[in-house]
Amino acid sequence: MKFDISPEDIKKARVPHEVFLTNLIFNHVLVFVAVMSASSLTHLIVVIPIFSVVSLVYLFWGAQRAKTRASWYVNGHWQIAARRSRFFLLMLTVVGSLLGIIYMIAGGDMKPQHWAFGGATFLPVMVSVLGLIIFESESLHQAKNAMLPDWVSERFPENAPTPISE
Repeated sequence: MKFDISPEDIKKARVPHEVFLTNLIFNHVLVFVAVMSASSLTHLIVVIPIFSVVSLVYLFWGAQRAKTRASWYVNGHWQIAARRSRFFLLMLTVVGSLLGIIYMIAGGDMKPQHWAFGGATFLPVMVSVLGLIIFESESLHQAKNAMLPDWVSERFPENAPTPISE
């Protein structure tokens, strides 16, 4: 649905999507590939989860704060980004747990079959990151065009403005 939104609110609504996309594209794709491709940089892999946790905490904090301090439209976009961030965090937790289980089964001595199973656990991560990048890019486009999905106005009906088109 399209709404009549001020340019200031449109600018504020873009922030959570830009933060989440930066985490996904820059951190989890570009930095990960750079660190893994240069054997002299593999010790810097700890930067990836640190940056990711900081950006996810910022998104969760911003979503909580937007519920009371932001306009309905800006709050809606923060809630979209927080919802997808929760999915991303859940997916990372499951994959991390699977990798931990594989490592414990291997007894700390990883053999080729353990590396194969460990590598296979990264496929859902890659597919999820790609899907989230597509969804967040669409949400960023919607934020720029004063649009929100229908489920936001159904979930947060209080103070919802009247849409100008659907």
